[in-house]
Amino acid sequence: MRKDGWARIYTTKMRVDQHIKDAEARNETLFTFEILPPLKGQTIHDIYSNIDPLMEFKPPFINVTYHREQVVYKRLPNGLLEQKVVRKRPGTVGICAALMNRYQVDPVPHLLCGGFDKEDTENALIDLHFLGVENVLALRGDGMQDQVYFVPETDGHAYASELVEQIVNMNQGIYLDDELINNSATNFSIGVAGYPEKHFEAPSLNVDVSNLKRKVDAGANYIVTQLFFDNSKYFEFVDKCRAAGITIPIIPGLKPIATKKQLSMLPHRFHVDLPDELALEVMKANDNAAVRQIGVEWAIKQAGELKAAGIPVIHFYSMGKSDNIYNIAKELF
Repeated sequence: MRKDGWARIYTTKMRVDQHIKDAEARNETLFTFEILPPLKGQTIHDIYSNIDPLMEFKPPFINVTYHREQVVYKRLPNGLLEQKVVRKRPGTVGICAALMNRYQVDPVPHLLCGGFDKEDTENALIDLHFLGVENVLALRGDGMQDQVYFVPETDGHAYASELVEQIVNMNQGIYLDDELINNSATNFSIGVAGYPEKHFEAPSLNVDVSNLKRKVDAGANYIVTQLFFDNSKYFEFVDKCRAAGITIPIIPGLKPIATKKQLSMLPHRFHVDLPDELALEVMKANDNAAVRQIGVEWAIKQAGELKAAGIPVIHFYSMGKSDNIYNIAKELF
């Protein structure tokens, strides 16, 4: 054991798709989770304090979100507003290196279309490759706060399928500069997002599954779903994907509800439904401590059913806090 209390679990890096295959071969369900980079000015030790307890459950990989720039307005002494573009949560690549060093775990950085042009994307992938990172989650990302619809960067990607294609090209040693010679091929395992209740911009779930298949056909290796609270929607989504010819693993993503405010925030922000039974329990709760316990119990039931169904990986959205995720994991993993 290391002096700070956790075992060295993984001493060699591995692709996520290989982790999944190994779990299937062992008939095992893996526990994984996602973290947010700290706000600018905060320390990485804030992240460590939330990750440390969860290492008890031996996560083979940890996702690290990426946050694009935001437009903020500062009022000047003359009363006018000055527009500034800032990135409030930088540090994704540095956090990946820190996770590998501190925990010997495989990081999965998110890579976005929004905020990147193709050259930016290539350079970010080169940095990750040099660090020994072999996994990325390829996402279109959201538009800027002042945009009604997503607008790609000039010479950037409009769709995640295009981002996947660029990563696949680098895995084949194909870079943007076609005059380069003796190019080094990368070895990224590529994850993409799936939406059991459809992406909010898609006109129907069937159309959304068709869009997902474009990402798969482009070269994605696995899918991680948006959060959901009704397992039947996940299983129906998987059935639709299989019927559409999508055969790669589909990892379910779960988030325990933690506050009464999330009854309206989660449907608004993530475009998901909460089952009546869960919503009514939360509405009757006396305070957020009671809501948090309801969320833990619901997620234990959800994850338990998924585990019993033989799902090889269950992914948790921690949103920067780990105590409720810990209470779920200790019952199941």
